[in-house]
Amino acid sequence: MSGKRATTAPALLCPNSLFKPVLLLKTAKLNNMIAKRTLRLVIAALLLGSSIGSFASSHREAPLIANDPLADNTDVYAFRSPDDPNTVTIIANYIPAELPHGGPNYYTFGENIRYEVHIDNDATRPGDEIIYRFTFTRNNEDPTTFFNIRLGKINIRTTYTMERSIDGGASFQTLVQDGIVPPTNIGPRSIESGVGLGTTYESLITDAITTTSTGEKVFCGPADDPFFVDLGGIFDLGDSPRSGEPARDGVGQLNVHTIAIQVPISTLLKEGAAASPTSILDPDYVIGVWASASRRSMRTLQTNGSAPVEEGEWIQVSRLGMPLTNEAVIPIGMKDYWNSITPYEEITDDLLDKFFYNPELGLYMDDDLFGGAVPAFSALRIQRNSLQAFDFGNGNDGLFPLKGSDAVAGTALDDAVFGTLLLPGPGKPRSVDLWPIFHTGAPNVIPYQLATGKEGNPLAAGKPFIHNFLPNGGDMLRLNMAVPVTDRNNGDFSSLGLIQAAVLGLTDPRFNTTTDLEFIPNMDGFPNGRRLEDDVTRIELQAVSGAVLAAVGLWYDDYTAGDANPVTQDLVDVLTYTTGVEVNDKAFKTSFPYVATPWSGTETGN
Repeated sequence: MSGKRATTAPALLCPNSLFKPVLLLKTAKLNNMIAKRTLRLVIAALLLGSSIGSFASSHREAPLIANDPLADNTDVYAFRSPDDPNTVTIIANYIPAELPHGGPNYYTFGENIRYEVHIDNDATRPGDEIIYRFTFTRNNEDPTTFFNIRLGKINIRTTYTMERSIDGGASFQTLVQDGIVPPTNIGPRSIESGVGLGTTYESLITDAITTTSTGEKVFCGPADDPFFVDLGGIFDLGDSPRSGEPARDGVGQLNVHTIAIQVPISTLLKEGAAASPTSILDPDYVIGVWASASRRSMRTLQTNGSAPVEEGEWIQVSRLGMPLTNEAVIPIGMKDYWNSITPYEEITDDLLDKFFYNPELGLYMDDDLFGGAVPAFSALRIQRNSLQAFDFGNGNDGLFPLKGSDAVAGTALDDAVFGTLLLPGPGKPRSVDLWPIFHTGAPNVIPYQLATGKEGNPLAAGKPFIHNFLPNGGDMLRLNMAVPVTDRNNGDFSSLGLIQAAVLGLTDPRFNTTTDLEFIPNMDGFPNGRRLEDDVTRIELQAVSGAVLAAVGLWYDDYTAGDANPVTQDLVDVLTYTTGVEVNDKAFKTSFPYVATPWSGTETGN
């Protein structure tokens, strides 16, 4: 390799002091956590008995939330706005699998629910720094008809109040009062005709976009579900891609309700951060994003048919950060529990870590275990003998045999650098890749640099790649806001996000002849934040099958040390794996709120 070689750990190394607040939080909260969890489980049982689901998120992935869809998170997105890169767009979606023709009582945001978007921007202070809170009010303008829209009037007309806290929730300022929520896109007679609203649905979307006095742009309303996945195949015991029939987008032609906020980067920056980043991997520009919904703890049904009385403290009933965590990592017996705690409470809890150290999906990507039972995953095989030395199969030791050795001195795997987080013990092979992807983000520290320039040693300095390290909480989307936007019209743009960025950094002559820090297209893609276009199902399956390990030089078993080309057949198989559903069913908008127009109740699709 030509070009300048790094001889020491990069300047963006995160000091061990970043973990001090985490460790202090663990000590201070441990006893309180036990009491809180007991209370939550009691409340969960009471709510379940009264047919109100609780503690869940994503697309109907946990048992309790199935009874409370209005409070159910489906997805969270965070990305630098492609047409306004001085801002970050955060999208939190709720209400899964909305049928566009689901009348006469159409879907809308729920009353007596707090919908919140949480932002963490400072690893030295545990907890949220910024919270956006939304509450909704519904009104029937013409209760004499069974139609939802008639003669210019809207039943279930919904408005919202938007509040913001910049002190971690201690106080809130109202930014929007009586914000407009567009009605359901029922059909052309209801929306466009003279006996309906006499307008267009695009006009309703435009009219609902609000700019606050503090600079945020906001939209709340129905949208096409931007997630795309073959749900039927995936959950049919991993039949994805399907055998014998074409794949089908399981959320195609279905809608959700979107809360979209476009926020100036200057608003999201940690206190004391420079107005301009020091580099594209400036650690001061890293934020963590998650969303939640909360309900009152008590609900009393009325015998006269009037609305229930809801009172008591607010209880979180849904949360979401990284996609598919609770769907495909946490087993069914722990899903409701996962949703009962916040990301910050996760760091005091070791009950859930084991599902990342030894992911169930890994069982089906290993021929020595149950790989043969899931033929659709035949292209996805984990390294069992990487570099003829390291076994990342479930229950094996991965890189743990190197713990305390000179080989890891000064790297992220050194206890003196990041404590025991990344090599916590034997039998936890994925503590070095899957666990940090979901719980801390990636530091720009050896070994988390591309294998370019490492000359076969994964623990050598390589090409700096990503720094979205925020070790202050559990499951969140982590985004480095300093990383430039990849133009959606650029030929390099890819829905494979960081997977494709790594491929370019390893194989493309524009980037693989130097170990200098460079912007590689799609470095702004999942899991460095999440763009609407990112194929997160495919990316996460590739990650479980060891793609991240390969990117840093822990090649697949069919690579022999000294080979000039590490792009072996096993690696090609992983990179070319597809579920068969790779794009959304509708094109996304090129400007805020970016989500596609919701499907109409009379639309037939393709």
